Amino acid sequence: MRIEGKKSEPAEVDMTPMIDIVFQLIAFFMVISNFEQTQADERVKLPRDTLAKPPKVKVEHELMVNVGFDRNLQGDKKDPNPFVFHPNGEFRIQDFGSQLEQEKRLYRRTSVDPKDVTVIIRADAEVPSGKIQELIKLAQESEFVKFALKAQQKVE
Repeated sequence: MRIEGKKSEPAEVDMTPMIDIVFQLIAFFMVISNFEQTQADERVKLPRDTLAKPPKVKVEHELMVNVGFDRNLQGDKKDPNPFVFHPNGEFRIQDFGSQLEQEKRLYRRTSVDPKDVTVIIRADAEVPSGKIQELIKLAQESEFVKFALKAQQKVE
């Protein structure tokens, strides 16, 4: 007696779980990615130095301040005076004290003493050091006492 075999149908793979896993991985890597550059302003061209090193310990509370020049598409300065680039707008350094006072009030509302906040200054390489000192003085008047300057590490 002859047994006839049934024609087998090709097995279909359900891709739904695979797609779910891919989307979960994408979401995971988005959450753990480094958000340090979100506060960086691309208009600021950091100075390069061989001594510049990334911090060994991440500060708990930080206030990022970007200082640079308003430039045209060719990279030429529109104004010789530097600006502080802030989410609320562009400010001349001497006019930035009111924003620092506002930042101080925001930190106090969240029970953070401004003395515990590190002010990280990302200044364009062409900003005169006197302007940075003026900015530090304004921050000190607003009770900020910890400062760090950002630079790019020069690779030789």
